[in-house]
Amino acid sequence: MQVFKTVEKIQSYLNNARHKDVGFVATMGALHQGHLSLIALSKNQNDLTICSIFVNPKQFNKKEDLIKYPRKIDSDLKKLEEVNCDVVFIPNEAEMYPNKVEKNFHFGPLSEIMEGKHRPGHFNGVAIVIDRFFEILTPTRAYFGEKDYQQLAVIRALVKDSKSEVEIVGCPIYRENNGLAMSSRNERLSEGEKEIAGKISKALAFISHHKKTYSILELKKYFWDTISKEKLLEIEYFEIVDKKTMKVLKNWEEGENFLAFTAVNLGDVRLIDNMTIIN
Repeated sequence: MQVFKTVEKIQSYLNNARHKDVGFVATMGALHQGHLSLIALSKNQNDLTICSIFVNPKQFNKKEDLIKYPRKIDSDLKKLEEVNCDVVFIPNEAEMYPNKVEKNFHFGPLSEIMEGKHRPGHFNGVAIVIDRFFEILTPTRAYFGEKDYQQLAVIRALVKDSKSEVEIVGCPIYRENNGLAMSSRNERLSEGEKEIAGKISKALAFISHHKKTYSILELKKYFWDTISKEKLLEIEYFEIVDKKTMKVLKNWEEGENFLAFTAVNLGDVRLIDNMTIIN
């Protein structure tokens, strides 16, 4: 496994290595099985797989979240070696942003709802770092988990708008045994808190299977009532959207295929999740 920390050295390696297809997995570290599943899929579909570890300051709208984000580089490298990742890129901020970045990406309503509404500037920061990674690495394919489905939609829009040839591959959510969506932020939860957080996916699962029984308004009320019963959980938002357009819906007739989205705070840990609603 090759490890690079500078743009110059990884580009030199890529220029000298003759690989037809390059797969890329962007991470902020604190790797879990969900991340490793992206590496596995990339290795299956490409000649070379690159994983980046970079905690991107531009996508944090709260400085305390950036400070508290778990950093476990030695453990991460061990996990990547165990799954035979080919290349790891660990740049610092100066390598990623040698010059002042003033880019402003516009994704319309897509970046103004849910995560975009509650985390101003977040998606612009995501677009900046992914655009920069694509510039440095020129991958054939890039892999992103569907837990951050709205982010995935933003990245697809970025690729379309920039006329990039990178193929964006969405990958299924990996979950803990109790259903909690795997996230690097979960490391900040105690075992008891993880059990409480598992109620989020259970409520989503109920909604997933009851489209034919209840209206969107009734299911939204169910989610708020169910999660609000747990005093430690504080709902930031819950929405049902059209899977293709990402439009927030008020009734089933407005869409064709549906996803339920939520962000819930457990103490100072913010948890997001989504689930497909079965037609």
